[in-house]
Amino acid sequence: MRIRVNWRVSCRLVGTILKWLWVPLVFPLGLALYDGTALLPFALPMVGTVVVGVGLEQLTEDRDLQTREAFLMVSLTWLSIALVGAVPFVLADSGVIAAPVDALFESMSGITTTGATVIVDFDRHTRAILLWRAVLQWIGGLGILVLATAVLSQLSVGGAQLMETETQTQDVNKLTPRISETATLLWKIYLGLTGLQIAVLYGLHLLGHAPNMTLYDAVAHAFTTISTSGFSPRGESIAAFSPAVQWAIIPFMATGATSFMLIYFVLRGDSERLRRSDEFRFYVGILALLALGVGTVLSIDGSPYTSVEAIARHSLFQVVSIVTTTGYASTDFNLWSSGAKHLLFVGMFIGGMAGSTTCSIKTLRWLVVVKAFRRDLFTASNPNAIRPVRLSGNVVDEGTIRDIYAYTLVSLVFFIVATIIVVVDASRVQLNVSEFEAMSAAAATFFNVGPAFGIAGPLESYEPFPDSTKLLMTFLMWIGRIEIIPVLVLLTPSYWRS
Repeated sequence: MRIRVNWRVSCRLVGTILKWLWVPLVFPLGLALYDGTALLPFALPMVGTVVVGVGLEQLTEDRDLQTREAFLMVSLTWLSIALVGAVPFVLADSGVIAAPVDALFESMSGITTTGATVIVDFDRHTRAILLWRAVLQWIGGLGILVLATAVLSQLSVGGAQLMETETQTQDVNKLTPRISETATLLWKIYLGLTGLQIAVLYGLHLLGHAPNMTLYDAVAHAFTTISTSGFSPRGESIAAFSPAVQWAIIPFMATGATSFMLIYFVLRGDSERLRRSDEFRFYVGILALLALGVGTVLSIDGSPYTSVEAIARHSLFQVVSIVTTTGYASTDFNLWSSGAKHLLFVGMFIGGMAGSTTCSIKTLRWLVVVKAFRRDLFTASNPNAIRPVRLSGNVVDEGTIRDIYAYTLVSLVFFIVATIIVVVDASRVQLNVSEFEAMSAAAATFFNVGPAFGIAGPLESYEPFPDSTKLLMTFLMWIGRIEIIPVLVLLTPSYWRS
């Protein structure tokens, strides 16, 4: 049967994106030039991505992106950027990320804003290579924002229907009259928040509150905070810095996981939308409840911290980091009690708000699940009652509720299957991985959280896992970042032939 998908249009648009990928490569190239380190790892991909991008653009003159072509374009975009992003790691020929599988894992972790790393010795890598990791995550966070408003909203993927209901926006890709203007608007907000965090972090250094927070560190961490990503050029992550830095990073992680639709309206002076937003209250409530729970457990079970301030800081920091899928670490939470670690594990499944740079299932879906379940309990004893599910006073379509139940179920099934594969594959190579460690590693990669527990803990690395498991996790990061549906659609015969 003839293929019914105009794949040339999808590849052409992917080519346009690749053609401009030389721009972010300028940043690590400039730093390499300044530091006197190798330029080839960045110069060669700059040339190659332009050549490949221009070549793909020659496939067709048609630019009309229909639904089928959009699914293919979304999936190929993230995969192709990850492949290009891995090239500098291989060409640098230093450390474990020089191996192709490890390089692809690290690159996919970067562009999907996961933050899981296979690096063992950070000192073996140049500042330019470590900056490229941060740049990958920064463009990944910006990319998912633009993608969610310009493309996924038309595919009913990424919670777009709910964003329209929750933010009282008629069409999420029309905050401005044209999609290009909306993308520019989001870019300005994103860039502004990044610049503000650079100023705050480096300002703490100038004021003497963060002696080791250099301008390079400020830029690298700002790139990977607003994007809720978590790559740090320091092996100790945020634990390498003072408490003042840790306190300062918390609000930026929380902001990066806040709906940029709401941020846009607040910047326009409509702060009332925050008060009316059911999701925002639910999101803040989840953060507060989990932080209180972790702090209480640490106080009861005993902790390595001697002050109330330290317990409060590390509890709040790690809860915000995990729930927002940023993945930073202010301390080695591998050393925490079992109860505290399990609360953090629960946080991996939550995520931030829809319309943000965050990953995981997202608070908007969980809020609808909670409201729908409460409604079902009520109608079970009152079968003649009609009680619609509402978000911020607006009725949620029943079809959307069914989609959310299905998405949540599919996500949990993927997580369970991935856990089983991780356990079996680790046993095959005689790698000692407990069931909880396998569960946390599967959740951390599929929900794009980053650090897990045990051998893949916050100050550890995914390097011990066999290549087969790393390839599985690379796939999990890819499919989890674009919220499963675009990739699953490609695997159905009817997509190509009907």
